[in-house]
Amino acid sequence: MFNVKCNEQKVMRDPIHEYIHVDYQVIWDAINSKEFQRLRRIHQMGTSYQVYHTAEHSRFSHSLGVYEIIRRMVYEVKGLDEYLSEYEKITIMLAGLCHDLGHGPFSHFFESVIKPDHEKISAKILLEESDIHSILVKYDNDLPKNIVSVLNHTHSNKVLTRMISSQLDADRMDYLLRDAYFTGTSYGHFDLERILRTLRVVDHQLVIKESGVHSVEDYIMARYHMYWQVYYHPTSRSIEAILYAFFNRLKDLMIEDKTYVDTYPMFKFISNSGEISIQEHYKLDETSCFYGFQCAQDDKDSILSDFAHRILERKLFDYADIQSSNDYESKKQELIQRGYNPEYYLYIDKAEKRPYSPYSEDDSQIMILMPDKTIKELSQVSVIVSAIVFGKQKSENKLFFPKM
Repeated sequence: MFNVKCNEQKVMRDPIHEYIHVDYQVIWDAINSKEFQRLRRIHQMGTSYQVYHTAEHSRFSHSLGVYEIIRRMVYEVKGLDEYLSEYEKITIMLAGLCHDLGHGPFSHFFESVIKPDHEKISAKILLEESDIHSILVKYDNDLPKNIVSVLNHTHSNKVLTRMISSQLDADRMDYLLRDAYFTGTSYGHFDLERILRTLRVVDHQLVIKESGVHSVEDYIMARYHMYWQVYYHPTSRSIEAILYAFFNRLKDLMIEDKTYVDTYPMFKFISNSGEISIQEHYKLDETSCFYGFQCAQDDKDSILSDFAHRILERKLFDYADIQSSNDYESKKQELIQRGYNPEYYLYIDKAEKRPYSPYSEDDSQIMILMPDKTIKELSQVSVIVSAIVFGKQKSENKLFFPKM
């Protein structure tokens, strides 16, 4: 039976939510699956721990945090407890828990190396012959496909999807608070308790009472500042540029010399155009990557060896803003004169982020329940959010290259 309870409630201490509470045995068993435990070996913030030295938290802790926020939603948000069946509650809690199963090493960066993206790999892990799939079908044969339908936005109950993937969802709320805490910054702080208290279910959708608008404004601004001050930090992007160059060079070497596959078995998937099985994916974590970098320090190829040293010794690229269309060509010629191959040693990175974009898709809007019971989109109610929505979108284009 899908709703078997644990012998007693399981609790885990957490610095953001104080405790993570688990009542259902299927959720406890999923946490202890090998695919979920793998997330302990993936940094939540990719390479940002090399900028903020205390940002050592993992995808494992973040996934538990998302689960806990959703658990609180289904039982604490007025009307949601009655609106959802017990099966739907278990489904959405498991979806929150499992939404990041497909992440590769260094989080989002690795989506430039492996195929498909982490969301599709998460679905593969849940649907194919994996440890967590075996656990889920033991309780209910349809659980894996129902969880995946929430994650890929095809579930018939759109409220479930919006709880985990929308402009105001449990995923974003946890990572903003968690990342701010572990980076030691104040940018990501907002009043989670107030948001949960003012959430309601109206006409088959989640809405925020008008009295909670200020808390949502703080949440929107937290996203804005965390992206530009933390997630898009140029030092973190410099490390990603070197990682990208390393794997780009290794891919070319594997094309030229098939024996490189045997030298770096942990990166075997690169020889297959980035396609990766769930068995290979399970073995791919940051520990295996760093072993590969250690081996590459002594590689006969001087370019690959150089990138391995740079990664391990934190010898970063320099960077400059792109001011004109001539900047790339000018820097390219300079690198050639210095003896560098610009195909690997010159990297363009484009960053842009609008913290709230209500008109990009139908499900992206944050809706506000007004005192007269009408429902309005957030930017129609908030002057601050309106300025963000209709103002100029911030972007940064940078060149990354070896220091002089």
